[in-house]
Amino acid sequence: KELFFEAGGLNILMTHIGGYPPKYNANSLPLIDRYKPDIFVCGHSHILKVVYDQQRKMLAINPGAAGNYGFHKAITMLKFDIVDKTPKNMDVFHQER
Repeated sequence: KELFFEAGGLNILMTHIGGYPPKYNANSLPLIDRYKPDIFVCGHSHILKVVYDQQRKMLAINPGAAGNYGFHKAITMLKFDIVDKTPKNMDVFHQER
């Protein structure tokens, strides 16, 4: 249901339904508080969004929707590097369906 791992020296937490700062999903908030990720990746809304949460000092990322099924009108994805424990060079892939 959730995945917690390290990449490039950063702690990453991934889950399906997560929410955004400051309105996180009730199931996600305890995970965020327990794992204290540097990057929180979630989905469900099919809306690409990247927000820095000042209170929790983490980057909240929703990459959007990559599949051909669903209500979304565009396929979106994010790609970025981790350099010196910092996300850099974030690129957005966007293609209308």
